[in-house]
Amino acid sequence: MTSTASRIDTHQHHVPAFYKKALEGIGVHGSGENPWPKWSIEHSMDVLERKGIAAQVSSISSPGVYFGDVNFCVRLSRVCNEFSAQMVADHRSQVAALGVVPLPDTAAACKEAEYALDTLKLDGISLLTHVGKFYLGQPEYDEFFAELNRRKAVVFLHPVRPNQEGLAEYDFPTGTVELPTDTTRAVTNMIYHGYPERFPGIRLLISHAGGTLPMVIYRIRNMSKRPEIAKRLPKGVDYYLKQMYFDLAQASVPLIQRALEDIADPAHILFGSDYPFSQVGEKVIDDVLAGIESFEGYDAKRRAMILRDNALALFPRFAA
Repeated sequence: MTSTASRIDTHQHHVPAFYKKALEGIGVHGSGENPWPKWSIEHSMDVLERKGIAAQVSSISSPGVYFGDVNFCVRLSRVCNEFSAQMVADHRSQVAALGVVPLPDTAAACKEAEYALDTLKLDGISLLTHVGKFYLGQPEYDEFFAELNRRKAVVFLHPVRPNQEGLAEYDFPTGTVELPTDTTRAVTNMIYHGYPERFPGIRLLISHAGGTLPMVIYRIRNMSKRPEIAKRLPKGVDYYLKQMYFDLAQASVPLIQRALEDIADPAHILFGSDYPFSQVGEKVIDDVLAGIESFEGYDAKRRAMILRDNALALFPRFAA
Protein backbone atom coordinates (compact mmCIF):
# COMPACT_ATOMS: atom_id res chain seq x y z
CA MET A 1 0.00 0.00 0.00
CA THR A 2 1.34 3.44 -0.97
CA SER A 3 2.29 5.64 1.97
CA THR A 4 -0.48 8.13 2.56
CA ALA A 5 2.22 10.78 2.97
CA SER A 6 3.09 10.52 -0.73
CA ARG A 7 -0.26 10.59 -2.55
CA ILE A 8 -0.75 13.27 -5.22
CA ASP A 9 -4.31 14.26 -6.15
CA THR A 10 -4.02 15.55 -9.71
CA HIS A 11 -7.62 16.75 -9.99
CA GLN A 12 -8.82 19.27 -7.45
CA HIS A 13 -10.36 22.70 -7.99
CA HIS A 14 -10.19 26.08 -6.35
CA VAL A 15 -13.24 28.34 -6.19
CA PRO A 16 -12.02 31.72 -4.93
CA ALA A 17 -14.49 34.30 -3.66
CA PHE A 18 -13.67 36.85 -6.38
CA TYR A 19 -14.40 34.25 -9.07
CA LYS A 20 -17.81 33.45 -7.62
CA LYS A 21 -18.60 37.14 -7.25
CA ALA A 22 -17.62 37.88 -10.85
CA LEU A 23 -19.82 35.10 -12.20
CA GLU A 24 -22.72 35.89 -9.95
CA GLY A 25 -22.53 39.42 -11.33
CA ILE A 26 -23.46 38.05 -14.75
CA GLY A 27 -26.11 35.67 -13.44
CA VAL A 28 -24.05 32.48 -13.03
CA HIS A 29 -24.63 31.02 -9.57
CA GLY A 30 -22.87 27.68 -9.76
CA SER A 31 -21.68 24.90 -12.02
CA GLY A 32 -24.64 23.57 -13.95
CA GLU A 33 -27.43 22.54 -11.61
CA ASN A 34 -25.11 22.63 -8.59
CA PRO A 35 -24.46 25.70 -6.40
CA TRP A 36 -20.89 26.77 -5.73
CA PRO A 37 -19.12 24.43 -3.31
CA LYS A 38 -17.61 25.92 -0.20
CA TRP A 39 -13.87 26.43 -0.69
CA SER A 40 -10.92 28.19 0.84
CA ILE A 41 -7.24 27.38 0.57
CA GLU A 42 -7.12 26.87 4.33
CA HIS A 43 -9.91 24.30 4.22
CA SER A 44 -8.35 22.68 1.16
CA MET A 45 -5.05 22.16 2.97
CA ASP A 46 -6.93 20.75 5.95
CA VAL A 47 -8.64 18.25 3.67
CA LEU A 48 -5.27 17.12 2.30
CA GLU A 49 -3.99 16.46 5.80
CA ARG A 50 -7.11 14.62 6.95
CA LYS A 51 -7.24 12.46 3.83
CA GLY A 52 -3.55 11.58 3.87
CA ILE A 53 -2.72 13.38 0.63
CA ALA A 54 0.70 14.97 0.19
CA ALA A 55 -0.13 17.37 -2.63
CA GLN A 56 -2.80 18.54 -5.04
CA VAL A 57 -2.99 19.89 -8.58
CA SER A 58 -5.72 22.54 -8.66
CA SER A 59 -7.55 24.40 -11.40
CA ILE A 60 -10.56 26.60 -12.08
CA SER A 61 -13.34 24.22 -13.14
CA SER A 62 -16.47 24.49 -15.25
CA PRO A 63 -18.27 26.70 -16.07
CA GLY A 64 -14.97 28.43 -16.76
CA VAL A 65 -14.38 32.08 -17.62
CA TYR A 66 -16.06 32.70 -21.00
CA PHE A 67 -19.72 33.70 -21.15
CA GLY A 68 -19.90 35.63 -24.42
CA ASP A 69 -17.85 38.68 -23.41
CA VAL A 70 -14.20 38.34 -24.44
CA ASN A 71 -13.03 41.37 -22.44
CA PHE A 72 -14.63 39.96 -19.29
CA CYS A 73 -12.97 36.62 -20.04
CA VAL A 74 -9.52 38.19 -20.54
CA ARG A 75 -9.71 40.12 -17.27
CA LEU A 76 -11.02 37.20 -15.25
CA SER A 77 -8.40 34.81 -16.68
CA ARG A 78 -5.60 37.11 -15.57
CA VAL A 79 -6.95 37.53 -12.04
CA CYS A 80 -7.51 33.77 -11.72
CA ASN A 81 -3.97 33.00 -12.87
CA GLU A 82 -2.38 35.48 -10.52
CA PHE A 83 -4.42 34.05 -7.64
CA SER A 84 -3.27 30.55 -8.62
CA ALA A 85 0.36 31.63 -8.70
CA GLN A 86 0.09 33.12 -5.23
CA MET A 87 -1.56 29.96 -3.96
CA VAL A 88 1.40 27.94 -5.27
CA ALA A 89 3.90 30.38 -3.78
CA ASP A 90 2.26 30.05 -0.38
CA HIS A 91 2.12 26.23 -0.50
CA ARG A 92 4.88 25.27 -2.93
CA SER A 93 5.46 21.73 -1.70
CA GLN A 94 1.76 20.87 -1.60
CA VAL A 95 0.07 22.76 -4.45
CA ALA A 96 0.53 22.86 -8.21
CA ALA A 97 -1.88 24.97 -10.25
CA LEU A 98 -3.08 25.12 -13.84
CA GLY A 99 -3.76 28.33 -15.70
CA VAL A 100 -6.91 29.37 -17.53
CA VAL A 101 -7.00 31.19 -20.87
CA PRO A 102 -9.53 33.43 -22.65
CA LEU A 103 -10.64 31.14 -25.45
CA PRO A 104 -12.31 31.47 -27.92
CA ASP A 105 -9.99 34.44 -28.63
CA THR A 106 -6.94 32.48 -29.73
CA ALA A 107 -4.58 35.47 -29.82
CA ALA A 108 -5.54 36.45 -26.28
CA ALA A 109 -5.31 32.82 -25.19
CA CYS A 110 -1.77 32.52 -26.58
CA LYS A 111 -0.77 35.69 -24.74
CA GLU A 112 -2.28 34.53 -21.45
CA ALA A 113 -0.73 31.07 -21.76
CA GLU A 114 2.66 32.72 -22.20
CA TYR A 115 2.10 34.82 -19.08
CA ALA A 116 0.76 31.88 -17.05
CA LEU A 117 3.56 29.48 -17.99
CA ASP A 118 6.57 31.76 -18.43
CA THR A 119 5.98 34.59 -15.97
CA LEU A 120 3.82 32.98 -13.30
CA LYS A 121 5.44 29.55 -13.72
CA LEU A 122 2.13 27.69 -13.43
CA ASP A 123 2.25 23.95 -13.99
CA GLY A 124 0.10 23.71 -17.10
CA ILE A 125 -3.11 24.91 -18.70
CA SER A 126 -6.65 23.77 -17.92
CA LEU A 127 -9.07 23.70 -20.85
CA LEU A 128 -12.78 22.98 -21.02
CA THR A 129 -14.06 20.51 -23.59
CA HIS A 130 -15.81 23.25 -25.56
CA VAL A 131 -15.96 27.03 -25.48
CA GLY A 132 -18.81 28.88 -27.15
CA LYS A 133 -19.55 27.23 -30.50
CA PHE A 134 -16.45 25.09 -30.82
CA TYR A 135 -15.16 21.87 -29.34
CA LEU A 136 -11.45 21.47 -28.87
CA GLY A 137 -9.97 20.11 -32.05
CA GLN A 138 -11.71 22.56 -34.35
CA PRO A 139 -9.35 24.37 -36.78
CA GLU A 140 -10.19 27.67 -35.08
CA TYR A 141 -7.97 26.56 -32.17
CA ASP A 142 -4.99 25.33 -34.18
CA GLU A 143 -2.87 28.43 -33.53
CA PHE A 144 -3.37 28.11 -29.80
CA PHE A 145 -2.57 24.40 -29.72
CA ALA A 146 0.55 25.04 -31.78
CA GLU A 147 1.69 27.42 -29.04
CA LEU A 148 1.02 24.84 -26.32
CA ASN A 149 2.82 22.22 -28.39
CA ARG A 150 5.87 24.46 -28.78
CA ARG A 151 6.02 24.79 -25.00
CA LYS A 152 5.43 21.05 -24.41
CA ALA A 153 2.71 22.11 -22.00
CA VAL A 154 0.67 19.92 -19.68
CA VAL A 155 -2.95 20.40 -20.74
CA PHE A 156 -5.72 19.27 -18.42
CA LEU A 157 -9.01 18.58 -20.17
CA HIS A 158 -12.15 19.06 -18.07
CA PRO A 159 -15.77 18.79 -19.24
CA VAL A 160 -18.42 21.48 -19.20
CA ARG A 161 -22.12 20.91 -19.75
CA PRO A 162 -23.21 21.47 -23.37
CA ASN A 163 -26.05 23.77 -24.33
CA GLN A 164 -29.34 21.92 -23.76
CA GLU A 165 -31.38 24.16 -26.04
CA GLY A 166 -33.20 22.14 -28.66
CA LEU A 167 -32.60 18.78 -26.97
CA ALA A 168 -35.39 16.54 -25.74
CA GLU A 169 -36.11 17.10 -22.07
CA TYR A 170 -35.11 14.80 -19.25
CA ASP A 171 -35.36 15.22 -15.49
CA PHE A 172 -32.12 13.88 -13.97
CA PRO A 173 -29.12 16.16 -13.28
CA THR A 174 -27.30 17.01 -16.53
CA GLY A 175 -23.86 16.31 -15.08
CA THR A 176 -24.70 12.64 -14.61
CA VAL A 177 -24.16 11.86 -18.29
CA GLU A 178 -23.41 15.13 -20.09
CA LEU A 179 -20.05 15.79 -18.42
CA PRO A 180 -18.41 12.44 -19.29
CA THR A 181 -20.04 12.53 -22.72
CA ASP A 182 -18.67 16.01 -23.41
CA THR A 183 -15.17 14.75 -22.62
CA THR A 184 -15.64 12.05 -25.23
CA ARG A 185 -16.82 14.58 -27.82
CA ALA A 186 -13.76 16.76 -27.34
CA VAL A 187 -11.20 13.94 -27.39
CA THR A 188 -12.82 12.32 -30.41
CA ASN A 189 -12.84 15.65 -32.24
CA MET A 190 -9.15 16.15 -31.50
CA ILE A 191 -8.44 12.63 -32.77
CA TYR A 192 -10.53 13.25 -35.90
CA HIS A 193 -8.52 16.38 -36.73
CA GLY A 194 -5.19 14.67 -36.10
CA TYR A 195 -4.24 16.71 -33.04
CA PRO A 196 -2.21 13.91 -31.37
CA GLU A 197 0.04 13.63 -34.44
CA ARG A 198 0.22 17.36 -35.18
CA PHE A 199 0.86 18.46 -31.59
CA PRO A 200 2.85 15.60 -30.01
CA GLY A 201 4.56 17.87 -27.48
CA ILE A 202 1.33 18.48 -25.56
CA ARG A 203 0.91 16.20 -22.57
CA LEU A 204 -2.84 15.78 -22.41
CA LEU A 205 -4.40 14.78 -19.08
CA ILE A 206 -8.03 13.75 -19.50
CA SER A 207 -10.34 13.84 -16.51
CA HIS A 208 -12.80 11.19 -15.30
CA ALA A 209 -11.05 8.22 -16.97
CA GLY A 210 -11.76 9.66 -20.39
CA GLY A 211 -15.51 9.99 -19.90
CA THR A 212 -17.22 7.44 -22.12
CA LEU A 213 -14.17 7.10 -24.38
CA PRO A 214 -13.46 3.44 -23.50
CA MET A 215 -17.07 2.54 -24.26
CA VAL A 216 -16.96 3.92 -27.82
CA ILE A 217 -13.44 2.82 -28.74
CA TYR A 218 -14.77 0.34 -31.34
CA ARG A 219 -16.47 3.20 -33.18
CA ILE A 220 -13.46 5.50 -32.89
CA ARG A 221 -11.16 2.79 -34.28
CA ASN A 222 -13.49 2.32 -37.25
CA MET A 223 -13.72 6.08 -37.81
CA SER A 224 -9.94 6.35 -37.79
CA LYS A 225 -9.65 3.78 -40.59
CA ARG A 226 -11.37 6.07 -43.09
CA PRO A 227 -8.65 7.10 -45.58
CA GLU A 228 -8.98 10.85 -45.02
CA ILE A 229 -8.67 10.36 -41.25
CA ALA A 230 -6.09 7.56 -41.28
CA LYS A 231 -3.56 9.85 -42.97
CA ARG A 232 -3.89 12.24 -40.02
CA LEU A 233 -3.17 9.36 -37.61
CA PRO A 234 -0.32 7.43 -39.25
CA LYS A 235 0.60 5.53 -36.08
CA GLY A 236 -2.95 4.30 -35.44
CA VAL A 237 -5.46 5.58 -32.91
CA ASP A 238 -4.40 3.18 -30.15
CA TYR A 239 -0.86 4.56 -30.22
CA TYR A 240 -2.13 8.09 -29.66
CA LEU A 241 -4.46 7.06 -26.85
CA LYS A 242 -1.49 5.58 -25.01
CA GLN A 243 0.28 8.94 -25.19
CA MET A 244 -2.60 10.54 -23.25
CA TYR A 245 -2.95 10.62 -19.47
CA PHE A 246 -6.15 9.80 -17.58
CA ASP A 247 -7.22 10.51 -14.02
CA LEU A 248 -9.65 8.34 -12.05
CA ALA A 249 -11.76 11.15 -10.59
CA GLN A 250 -15.33 9.94 -9.98
CA ALA A 251 -14.45 6.84 -12.01
CA SER A 252 -12.57 4.35 -9.80
CA VAL A 253 -14.97 1.43 -10.08
CA PRO A 254 -13.88 -1.93 -11.51
CA LEU A 255 -15.93 -1.71 -14.72
CA ILE A 256 -14.30 1.59 -15.70
CA GLN A 257 -10.85 0.62 -14.46
CA ARG A 258 -10.85 -2.57 -16.52
CA ALA A 259 -11.95 -0.66 -19.62
CA LEU A 260 -9.27 1.99 -19.11
CA GLU A 261 -6.62 -0.73 -18.90
CA ASP A 262 -7.41 -1.55 -22.54
CA ILE A 263 -6.70 1.92 -23.93
CA ALA A 264 -4.25 3.62 -21.54
CA ASP A 265 -0.55 3.21 -20.79
CA PRO A 266 -0.23 1.97 -17.18
CA ALA A 267 2.25 4.80 -16.55
CA HIS A 268 -0.39 7.35 -17.61
CA ILE A 269 -3.20 6.62 -15.11
CA LEU A 270 -3.37 9.03 -12.17
CA PHE A 271 -5.16 9.53 -8.89
CA GLY A 272 -7.60 12.45 -9.05
CA SER A 273 -10.72 13.23 -7.04
CA ASP A 274 -12.55 16.29 -8.51
CA TYR A 275 -12.93 17.73 -5.00
CA PRO A 276 -14.80 19.96 -4.11
CA PHE A 277 -17.07 19.57 -7.18
CA SER A 278 -19.04 16.52 -6.10
CA GLN A 279 -22.49 16.00 -4.67
CA VAL A 280 -20.97 13.74 -2.00
CA GLY A 281 -18.44 16.29 -0.75
CA GLU A 282 -15.22 14.96 0.75
CA LYS A 283 -16.45 11.40 0.33
CA VAL A 284 -15.52 11.65 -3.34
CA ILE A 285 -11.88 11.44 -2.21
CA ASP A 286 -12.55 8.40 -0.03
CA ASP A 287 -14.38 6.70 -2.89
CA VAL A 288 -11.61 7.06 -5.45
CA LEU A 289 -8.93 5.97 -2.97
CA ALA A 290 -10.98 2.94 -1.96
CA GLY A 291 -11.47 2.05 -5.62
CA ILE A 292 -7.75 2.20 -6.32
CA GLU A 293 -6.85 0.16 -3.24
CA SER A 294 -9.45 -2.56 -3.87
CA PHE A 295 -9.27 -3.05 -7.65
CA GLU A 296 -7.95 -6.55 -8.31
CA GLY A 297 -6.21 -5.40 -11.49
CA TYR A 298 -3.66 -3.34 -9.54
CA ASP A 299 -0.80 -4.76 -7.52
CA ALA A 300 1.20 -2.74 -4.99
CA LYS A 301 3.53 -1.38 -7.67
CA ARG A 302 0.64 -0.21 -9.87
CA ARG A 303 -1.08 1.46 -6.93
CA ALA A 304 2.12 3.34 -6.13
CA MET A 305 2.34 4.45 -9.76
CA ILE A 306 -1.26 5.70 -9.79
CA LEU A 307 -1.17 7.36 -6.40
CA ARG A 308 2.12 9.21 -6.91
CA ASP A 309 4.80 8.05 -9.33
CA ASN A 310 2.92 8.67 -12.58
CA ALA A 311 2.08 12.22 -11.52
CA LEU A 312 5.73 13.18 -11.19
CA ALA A 313 6.22 12.96 -14.96
CA LEU A 314 3.70 15.79 -15.39
CA PHE A 315 4.30 17.73 -12.16
CA PRO A 316 8.01 17.45 -11.33
CA ARG A 317 7.82 20.18 -8.66
CA PHE A 318 6.58 17.45 -6.31
CA ALA A 319 9.60 15.20 -6.86
CA ALA A 320 11.53 17.12 -4.21
